[in-house]
Amino acid sequence: MGSFWVVGGEYTDTSFEKPVGDERRFGPFPTYGAAKAEWQRLAWASVDNAHARYRIEEDAGSAPFKFWVVGGAYKDTGFTEPAESGETWFGPFATYDEAKAEWQRRSWASVDDALARYRIERLAGDRRP
Repeated sequence: MGSFWVVGGEYTDTSFEKPVGDERRFGPFPTYGAAKAEWQRLAWASVDNAHARYRIEEDAGSAPFKFWVVGGAYKDTGFTEPAESGETWFGPFATYDEAKAEWQRRSWASVDDALARYRIERLAGDRRP
């Protein structure tokens, strides 16, 4: 198993394609859980900035990567504890663009739900934590 990174920052618009400056990388973290905790800290710190976005990526050497859309309803707007239904994983997707389309679909479908949030994660192979 590789190490995990949190990647992102502020982007020029909500397509999240062109960062303002360079994307920032935080890590490496030895576990998915540690990376997720940092992702939550960064996401919460930038919750009022519609142009900020972060994702979790795994550095697994030469293993092929797959992309996942992860999220759902949470207990509160700290987004640290999923609601009773838990987080849902959608994928894997072969490309970031495929995952982004699913992320956009799910995010727009829940735009009026302040307790819903989704993110894209890049992990090695077809597995998920």
